[in-house]
Amino acid sequence: MKKFVLLFALSANFVFAQFTDIKVIKEIHSKGRGLVVSAHPLASEAGAKVLKMGGNAFDAVIATQYVLAVVYPQAGNIGGGGFLVGVKNNGEKFTIDFRETAPEKASRDMYLDKKGRANTDLSQNGRLAVGIPGSVAGFFATLKYAKLPMEKLIQPAIDLAEMGFAVTDREANLLNNQMEFFDRHNLNKTVFQKEKWKAGDILVQKDLAETLKRIQKNGAKGFYEGKTPDLIIAEMKRGNGILTLNDLKNYKIAERKPLVFDYKGNEIVSMPLPSSGGILLAQMLKMSSFENLDKFQQNSAEAVQIMVEAERRAFADRAEFMGDPDFIQDQTPMLISDEYLKNRWKSFRKNEATPSSEVGKIISQPKESKETTHISIMDKEGNAVAVTTTLNGLYGSKVVVSGAGFLLNNEMDDFSIKPGVPNMFGAVGGEANSIKPGKRMLSSMTPTIVLKSGKPFLIVGTPGGTTIPTSVFQSIVNVVDFKLNPNLAVNLPKFHHQWLPESVSVEEGFPETAIIELEKKGYHFERVSQIGRTEMIVMDENGNAVAVADGRGDDSVAVE
Repeated sequence: MKKFVLLFALSANFVFAQFTDIKVIKEIHSKGRGLVVSAHPLASEAGAKVLKMGGNAFDAVIATQYVLAVVYPQAGNIGGGGFLVGVKNNGEKFTIDFRETAPEKASRDMYLDKKGRANTDLSQNGRLAVGIPGSVAGFFATLKYAKLPMEKLIQPAIDLAEMGFAVTDREANLLNNQMEFFDRHNLNKTVFQKEKWKAGDILVQKDLAETLKRIQKNGAKGFYEGKTPDLIIAEMKRGNGILTLNDLKNYKIAERKPLVFDYKGNEIVSMPLPSSGGILLAQMLKMSSFENLDKFQQNSAEAVQIMVEAERRAFADRAEFMGDPDFIQDQTPMLISDEYLKNRWKSFRKNEATPSSEVGKIISQPKESKETTHISIMDKEGNAVAVTTTLNGLYGSKVVVSGAGFLLNNEMDDFSIKPGVPNMFGAVGGEANSIKPGKRMLSSMTPTIVLKSGKPFLIVGTPGGTTIPTSVFQSIVNVVDFKLNPNLAVNLPKFHHQWLPESVSVEEGFPETAIIELEKKGYHFERVSQIGRTEMIVMDENGNAVAVADGRGDDSVAVE
């Protein structure tokens, strides 16, 4: 058990316990109490404290996200964006799209050289990779569903930034491994740069604390107008960045109609475009249902083949059809229709793998890391929220805004920087996801709430780039079809396929018998150390809840 700094506003007066013992709790069973699952114990604890203060799930998710921006800088953020899916206890369903957008000076070919070749380094690293941040606007959009004022919800994050917290061994290793990138992309030294981090070192972020205080005092304008955007623009001028004050001032969130569909009597509520996740999830669940997955065992060769082939076809459609619905013709109704999917499934063959060439053009793929973060929350009043946020890559663009203390995203890489050229996660895109000013880049984030008889039954999401939709797909199938308990549903080895490359990724410990049997049918496998970090809450019909934090990281559950 490690000691962490935890300061928290319990009322108008601040009550704090310095170096309070905080356990990394992986599973909690509860009834009639709120539950918070996130990527860091301090963030989960902050959300649970808000629930104890009388806040609801939406208050808790705001506080949790702000704390993640402090204690989980590799993905938690105020310099990125995300998607929120909410279901209120009166049955109202809603989403908030606070995805980043392309700056006004962005252009379709901005990452191509004079010979038309794509330079993915420019779209992935440094100031030119930055999209207009949406996170803070998203937090304020969530506030209308909350009970408590933002001044209270942001205070725990301010305290942790100002006073510091102890980094874990995993966090220390990540910082050390990224040091050369921080050195390369920051002209002024940042708080993340030191000779060597070790577990227990205290990370103090005074500049970030002041940035958060400006938000606390001035609301969303404290981030999008005034000193903070001046600091962002000064950072842009230190390199080749193109963000302007106008970009920041004019950023808008979008409230979109949730993507809702049925799966075996359960109502799935997920994110619509510009998230590809909800559509992919609908396609994969519906196509796999044609083969009755519940006849097979979890991770058996039969089940894996069905699910991989559903993933293959869905990701081929992602490349061709999906983008920002404000800029393209939204093909969602067709893509998730039974008629279309049954026709898509006609090429499925039980005795052999379907070559990816049958559903699209083969293109060489890169292999890169994946870093996002997810929060699942249920309160005692029956409100449920799933939110996934990101900087895109690990520590985003690696650029810290000097004087403001926060990392900027590298979300421009999620556009198709050139049709047919894969992004850092190997996802291929076409014209539907090409770069245009003001446009939102396509995403794989898949925050999802499953309802049974109109009540929240399962809240789930994960980080992991293009592995996000397939991990959520597997998590739902593990519970609904294979009847696994939530802990096993989250922590058993996962697999992933995305049309291109041809291979199927499997985590260490994946059943060798299934691999051998599928290799005989022409499947190719790549062994990877980790796929995602799933946060899940499952409710039964008697109101008993099980919350599980993924064992693949420092993820933790906290209870009200």
